[in-house]
Amino acid sequence: MKALAIDCAVSRLVIAAKNDDKSCTSIFDIGMRQSETLIPAIEYVLTKAGLTSADLDYTSLTIGPGSFTGLRLAISALKAIELAYKVPVYGISSLKTYEYPFLSFNLPVVSVIDANKDKFYARIVDGDKVLLEDGDYELEEITKILAKLDKFIIAGPDSFKFKNLIQETITSDKIITANTLQVTTDALFILAEKEIKLKNKPLQDYDGPVYLRASEAELVKAAKDSQNQ
Repeated sequence: MKALAIDCAVSRLVIAAKNDDKSCTSIFDIGMRQSETLIPAIEYVLTKAGLTSADLDYTSLTIGPGSFTGLRLAISALKAIELAYKVPVYGISSLKTYEYPFLSFNLPVVSVIDANKDKFYARIVDGDKVLLEDGDYELEEITKILAKLDKFIIAGPDSFKFKNLIQETITSDKIITANTLQVTTDALFILAEKEIKLKNKPLQDYDGPVYLRASEAELVKAAKDSQNQ
C-alpha cells in the first residue's frame, strides 16, 4: 500500500512515506519546531518515495496523548490531504504505537510519555490484558502496578527518564529498556493497516487529537464554573 505516517506526539518528530515495499523516513529531534518542519518534511518523504498526496491509500498518525501543538499540526495536515484527495486518516494511540514493537517479547510493557508536572501519560499491557488504560498518571500510580510484576519493558520516547525515576522504588533487575528509540512510523503503518483489514472506520470530520489532560484554559473555565455553582 501507499501511505504517509506521522508521529507528532512529542518533540521528536518522525515522518515516513511508504510506496509498497519501499519507504523513506525522516526524523527531526530538534525540539518544538514542528510548525516550520512538518509540511516541508511531508513533501520531502513523499518525493523520495516516488509519491504525491493523490497517490496515497491512507495516512496515519499518533492521535495522542502528547504535545498539544504537535498533535494539532499533524491532524490538520493529514485532514487537508483527506479533504483534497479523499485519503482516509487513521489515528492510533501514541502509547499503543510505542508499545507495539515490544509485544512479541511476551513480557508486560509500560509505554510512557513525559506529561510534565511530575506526571506521565502511560499505558501498561501484559499480552492481551490491559493493566493500565491510557491515562495521565502520577508516577506513584504507575509504579504501584509495576512493583507487582516480575519483569517488564519500558517503551516510549521518555523511557530513559521514567526508568531513572522508578529505580528509587523498583530494582533494576526487573526493568528492561531498549538502548535506542524506535522508528515509530513503522508501527503506525502496521497498526493502521490492521484497522483497514478489520474494516474499522478512519477518523471522522469531527474527530480530533486525544489530549487526556485538560488545557490551562479548560482548567480555568472549570474552576470558574465550580465557583458559580
